[in-house]
Amino acid sequence: MKKIIAQLLALTITLIFTATNTSAQYDSTLAKELGADKYGMKMYVFVMLKSGETKIEDTEKREEIMAGHLRNIQKLVTAKKMVVAGPMSENKNDLRGIFIMNVRKVEEAKKLLQSDPAIQKGALRAEYYPWYGSAALPKYLPYHDKIEKNSVSE
Repeated sequence: MKKIIAQLLALTITLIFTATNTSAQYDSTLAKELGADKYGMKMYVFVMLKSGETKIEDTEKREEIMAGHLRNIQKLVTAKKMVVAGPMSENKNDLRGIFIMNVRKVEEAKKLLQSDPAIQKGALRAEYYPWYGSAALPKYLPYHDKIEKNSVSE
């Protein structure tokens, strides 16, 4: 019985320490800046990109459209409307990439992606889903900039 009481006491102390330590780290200013709810979360729009109906055979034209696609991604990142973008490796479901848009409504994400030439031309099609994730997600982007080695700096 003493062993069980000792274990319960240790567990209680651990839980109190963890709760105290966590709340001491809470930053209400940052939470407000990021739009976090009481769980540190918020709504985003998750976008799955799939191959579109239009097959662009001309290599030069396809490269031009994809360059415009990448510029559009960068524009949205700069505007803080996109927090994740990346291609999928080859797969049987025809998935080409994902975006996590820093907007709350699917309609807003659709409007923002109207400027994407790959979507405009039908080379890609987008599926939109409301998604609940960590409000801190946008904070990873400055770290990505520090580890990206682009061809200009090589």
